[in-house]
Amino acid sequence: MDTSGRADTDSLQLFLGQLQPEGDAETSWLKDMFSFLSEHLFPELSGPAPHAADDVLTGVSVVKKIQDNMAAPHRLPVSYRPVSVSWLLSLQHLACVSNPSWSTNQQRAWTKEAELSLPGHLALPRVNLLLIGCLREGRAGEWRLTDASGSVRCEGLAVCPGAGAGLSRVVGVREAAGLLDNRARGQRLSVSGLVGSVCPQLVVAGTTFFCFWLTDGAHALRVLVKDRSRLWWTQCVCVGQSVCVTALRVCVLRGWRGNNVLCVTDCSELHTNYTHTDTLLDTAPPLKMSHVDDEECEEAEPERGVNQSGVRIKKSRVISYQGTVTEVVSEGAGLYVIDRRVGLCLAYQPTLRRKLRPGDSVELHHVHFLYRPCPDFPPSMLCTCLRSSLRVASFSRVGASPPASSCPSDGALPRLLLEKNTGVSEYLWACHLSSQLTHSLVPSVLQQQCVCVLSWKLMESVLEGRGRRGRRDIYSEMLDDPHTCPLTQYRVDPSVPRCISVSELSRSLQSSCWSLVSLSSLLPPGGSSLTRTQINAALAWSCRSLSSDLQDRPLDLHHQPSDLQDRPSDLQDRPSDLQDRPSDLQDRPSDLQDRAADRLGWRPLLLVGVLQLPQRSGDVSLQLRDTTGAVDCVVTETREEEEGGQRAAFNTAWIGCLVCVQKFTMVTERFLQSDFPSYQHLDQEEYITHRHCRVYLQFSLDHVHILSPSVAMVTYLEQRGEESGGDVTDRRQRGGEEEEEESPPGRKRRREASASSVTVTTGPVGGGSRPCVSMVIRVEQKEGVAWRNMVAGLKGEEAGLTLCCSVRAAVIGPVVSWGRDPRNEPMTDSETESEVKVVLVLSGRSARWFPLLQPGCFYRLTAHTQDPSVLIGRGASGRKGVELHTDSTLHVRSDWRLHTLTRPLLQAPSPAVRSVSDVLDCRSELVCFQAQVSDRISLNDRTSDSAGVCTGVRLTVCDPTGRTLQVYLDLSHTPYPPGLLPGNTLLLSAFQRRVSRSGGVYCSSLPVSSVSVEALVETSSVRPPPAPMMHLGTWAGIRKQRCIVGQVRCHVVCFLFLHLQWSCSLCGSLYQQTCSSSQCSSTSSVFQSTAKLVVDDGTGEAHVWFSGALVRPLLRLADSQWAGLQRALRVRGHLRVSPRGRSLVCDSDDPLLHFLLCVCSSDVVCRQLSLTCRNQNKQKPEDVKRFIRGERDFMTRVTPSPQLTCLTCLHLDAD
Repeated sequence: MDTSGRADTDSLQLFLGQLQPEGDAETSWLKDMFSFLSEHLFPELSGPAPHAADDVLTGVSVVKKIQDNMAAPHRLPVSYRPVSVSWLLSLQHLACVSNPSWSTNQQRAWTKEAELSLPGHLALPRVNLLLIGCLREGRAGEWRLTDASGSVRCEGLAVCPGAGAGLSRVVGVREAAGLLDNRARGQRLSVSGLVGSVCPQLVVAGTTFFCFWLTDGAHALRVLVKDRSRLWWTQCVCVGQSVCVTALRVCVLRGWRGNNVLCVTDCSELHTNYTHTDTLLDTAPPLKMSHVDDEECEEAEPERGVNQSGVRIKKSRVISYQGTVTEVVSEGAGLYVIDRRVGLCLAYQPTLRRKLRPGDSVELHHVHFLYRPCPDFPPSMLCTCLRSSLRVASFSRVGASPPASSCPSDGALPRLLLEKNTGVSEYLWACHLSSQLTHSLVPSVLQQQCVCVLSWKLMESVLEGRGRRGRRDIYSEMLDDPHTCPLTQYRVDPSVPRCISVSELSRSLQSSCWSLVSLSSLLPPGGSSLTRTQINAALAWSCRSLSSDLQDRPLDLHHQPSDLQDRPSDLQDRPSDLQDRPSDLQDRPSDLQDRAADRLGWRPLLLVGVLQLPQRSGDVSLQLRDTTGAVDCVVTETREEEEGGQRAAFNTAWIGCLVCVQKFTMVTERFLQSDFPSYQHLDQEEYITHRHCRVYLQFSLDHVHILSPSVAMVTYLEQRGEESGGDVTDRRQRGGEEEEEESPPGRKRRREASASSVTVTTGPVGGGSRPCVSMVIRVEQKEGVAWRNMVAGLKGEEAGLTLCCSVRAAVIGPVVSWGRDPRNEPMTDSETESEVKVVLVLSGRSARWFPLLQPGCFYRLTAHTQDPSVLIGRGASGRKGVELHTDSTLHVRSDWRLHTLTRPLLQAPSPAVRSVSDVLDCRSELVCFQAQVSDRISLNDRTSDSAGVCTGVRLTVCDPTGRTLQVYLDLSHTPYPPGLLPGNTLLLSAFQRRVSRSGGVYCSSLPVSSVSVEALVETSSVRPPPAPMMHLGTWAGIRKQRCIVGQVRCHVVCFLFLHLQWSCSLCGSLYQQTCSSSQCSSTSSVFQSTAKLVVDDGTGEAHVWFSGALVRPLLRLADSQWAGLQRALRVRGHLRVSPRGRSLVCDSDDPLLHFLLCVCSSDVVCRQLSLTCRNQNKQKPEDVKRFIRGERDFMTRVTPSPQLTCLTCLHLDAD
C-alpha cells in the first residue's frame, strides 16, 4: 500500500514538473486533473499492467492539447473541470456548449449571432466542462467516446480518414464499369471518382450495410459497404467529394435483379480528397438550392392525370437543398420545417441516430421536392427516400423548444408506413391527425389508446385505402437508374378532410351567426312592403344549415359578403341554397396569394369525439364530446328491418364509442326579439332587444366510423358477425363515457313482494363486474320530456322543477340476477316467459336516456345491486273498495343503465303510425303520425319575463302526396327540441287532432306529446314533395279539410279588383305623407298591393288573391314602372281599381286609373298561369240564386267559387 502511494506521489510530482504550474490555482487544477485522468482515462489506455511513466506522458499530452486550444493569455483553464461520461449522462440533461478557446467577448458575439439566426430561441448556455476520453468505433459504424466509467455516442461534422495521394493502379469509373461484366475470381479494384449519392445505413436480416455511388458524369458505379469494420465510412463519404476506394471486389447482389456491384472488402481503404493525374474527373459538384420559390413550383411539376374527384397524380422532382432546421414538428414521425417555409419528411428513411434540432444546418442530396402533397403542411415539402442523403453541416447553437406533439408513441407512424407502404400524402395527413387527436381526445381515451394507431386507422377509413402500394423494393430504390421509389409519384387532393375540434367548430358557427348575416336577407321576397308586425315576426327565427361535404363549392377568392348571406326562414323549402360556408370556417392556406391557391376547393370537415348521453340538466340530445367541449347532435340510424330506411337513434351501444363523423350538417338556429318600426330601420341595432343562437349537428350513424368501440358495441358487432376492433383496441377494453359508474345508493328502498317478483339467478360467466339485477322491457309509448314539479324522494333527486318523462313499457320475463353485467347480450330463454305492463318514470339524470328510448324497441334495464325488488314496479294506491285500472310505476334511478337488445327472441308489434292524409281523414282525437316539415314559424310570448324565449312553434308538415297539416307545439314547459327544420321527417306521438271553426284540421301538442326526428334532409331530396295537382271543379266540391295546398293550371278570366296603398309601417293605417291615425306619430310607410282575379281551368272557376311581391309580375310591369307607380301614389295614398268583372266600365278621368284598367284588361295579363294556392278557411255557404229565362224564373243552389290565396306564380306562355 505504501509503495503504491509513493508511486502515485512520484507520478504526480513528475506530472507537475513537466507542466510547471504558476500559482496555487494552477497547481490545484493540475492535481485534480491528474487524479481524474488516473481514475477515468489511464485504465482505458494502459490495460491491466499500467506503466507510471506512460501515464505521466499521456497526462502531459492531454493538458498540452487543452493549452493549445485555449484563448490567450490563459495558460490553463482553471475554471473548467473535467467530468466523466457517467456523470455527464446521469446529471447533465440540458443541451449546452463548452469551448475553452472562447474569450468573453467571443462568447457574447456567438450568443448574439445564434439568437439572431433563429428568432424565438435562446442560445445554448455555456458550461465550463471538459470531457476527456478515447474515441473508438462502436456498433454499426458509430463513434463513441469511452472512459473507465462508460461510453457515449458522438457525432462529428467532418471525419476524414486521410488523403490518398500516390496510390498505384487506380482506375476511373468508366474503366471500372467495363470490368463489372468480366467478373474474375480474386480480382480487386481500386476506383476513384466523385461521390454521386450516399444511401442511408440499413439493417436487413441482421446485416448492416449502406451503398454509395461513384460517378464521372457519363458512368456510375454502385459500391456496397457491409463489412463491420468499414461501416464508419458513412460519416466520411459526402456527395460531391472526390474519393478513392481500394481493394474492391465484384459481386452479385441477388436482391437487385442479379446486377453486379462493387463490394468493400476487409482490406479496402477509403481516401478522401483524392487527386490523381491519370484520372479525369469532369463532373461538377451537384448544385444545392437554398430556397424554394412557390410561384414556380406549380408549373415546374408535371401532372400525370386528374380523376373526377379532383385528385391529381403528380411527379416529384429530385433536387439538392441546403438550409437550417427551424421547427421540429414531430421527432418520432420524422417531420421538420426548414427555413420556416419548407417542410421536411424523413419517414421513408431509417430513423436518424441523432435527431435533428432547431438550428441545425443540413445538406440534402437527391431529395424529392413535392408541392402541396397535404394541405395541412407547408406547400413545399422535401421528402427523403433510400437514395437520399442527409448531412448535418453545422450543429445547432440554440436550445430546443418543446415538441409540438405530445404523443409519446409518435414513432409508431414510420413503422406503420413501413408496414403499409402508403403514399406520402396519406402519411402526412395521418401525422396531422395524430397531432390533432392528441390535443382533442378525452383523457380516458388517451390513457387507453395509442393516438398514432387511431389516427392511422382514421386515415385508412376516411381515405378508403388510397395510396396503398405493393411491397417496397429497397434495392431498386437505392440502385436503379432511372430512379423509382414511393416518392416518385404522389397525390394532390385539395378535398382531403380537415379535422377540427368541437370547440373550434362551435366557436366558428356562433361567431359567424350574426356577423355574416344581413337582416334584410332573412325577410321573404318583397320584404320592403312588410309592416312592423310582419317584419319582427319574420325575424323571430331563422336557420342556416351548412353541409360538411363542401367539394361542390369551389373556393372563390372574390366572394363578396353578400354571397354569404343566408336565405330567409320561410324559403327553406330549398335547403340546397343554404349550404354556404362561413368565412371564418374557410380553411385558407398560408399562401393564399399564390396563383395556384384559387384552384383549391373547400375542404370537407371531420369531427372525432365520443358519443355520450347529455350531461347537463335540461339537455335532451345526444352529444359528441372531445376534450375541448361538447355539441348537441340529432342522430338517426338505418332500420334493421328488411325495408331499411332511417329512424331515430335507438342503439345504446353507440354511447361511449370513439367515432369519426365524416358527413354531417351544422345547424345554427337564430332567435331574435326585435321591434323594428319598418324595413328602413333594419340596420339600427337599438331595436334589437334580445338575440341568441343554438348550434347543433345532424348526422346519420351510417356516416360514422368507429375508432374505438365501447364494450357494448363489441358485443353488438359480434352478434352481427363483424370485426369489432381490429388491432386498435382490445375487444373487451372499456371505452369512454359509457362505462362511467356512479356510487350505488346507500339505502335501498324496500318494496313489498308480489306475485311478479320471481327472480332467476345466473352464475358469473367471466368478467369482473359487480353483481347486478336486470329485466327486459319493450317500449310501447314514450311521453314527452318536460319540466315538472317533483317531490324529494330518490337519492340524488331534489324537490322542485325537474326534467321528467315517462315511458309505457311491457316487462318481458322476470327480474334476473347476474354475477356480472350482461349489458346488451342476447336475451335468455328465461327472459321471454311473460309480460307485465309498467310505467317507467325518468327524472333528473335518468331523463338523459330519453333520446334513445324508441317505441317498439327492446331494452335491458340493469341495476348494480343484489336486491331484485328494486326493479319491481309499485301499484297506485286508492280507496278501499275502488278498483284501479292502472299500470305499476317504476322510478328509474340515475345509476341504472339501459342497453338496447338488437337481437331479441320476441318480435315487437309495429306501432300504428299514420300519415298526414290519414290524420286529415280520420276522426281520432289522439294521433301518432309521421310527416316531413315544409315550413316553420316561431311563436314568442312577449308577455313572458324571460326575453327571447321561444314558447311555441308552428310547423307545416306534409306527406308524399303533398297534403299539408299545421302542427302547434307548446314549448313553454319543455326543453327546446333540435331538428325541427324544413326537410326533416318527424314522428309526432300523442298529438291532439283538432278542427277549427271554419272546418280546418290542425294538431296541437299535449303534455304527453313527444317529437323525434326520424329522417334527416338529404342533398338529393331537399325539396318537399310538390303540392298535388287540383282541378277547380273538384276543389270547389270539397267541403272538408279545406286547408290544403294544391297546384292549378289555369288562365286569367278577369280582374275583380286591384288595391294599391301606402300604409303606416307601425299601425297599418293609410299613409298620405303622414299617418292618417291621430294616435300614431310614425314617419315610415310601406307600399302594399293586393289583387283579386277570376281564373278558370276548364272544370270551374276560382277567386284567387295575390299580394305583396306577386302583384308586380302578375301585372307584367317593369321595376321602373312599378317604382313610378309608387311615386304617383305618394300624395293620394291609395288607389282602388275595380274593373267590374268583364264589363270594364270607368267613369273617372284619372289617367292613372285608366292606365291600370288597361293593364288589367290586356292580353299580357290575361294569360295562362301555373299557380300554387292555398284554400282559404273562410268559405261561403251555397247560395240560392234566381235566373230568368224569358217568362220563366229558375231558383237553384250554386256552389260558390273556391277562395284561394296564391303562394307562387309561374307564367306558362313565353314572352
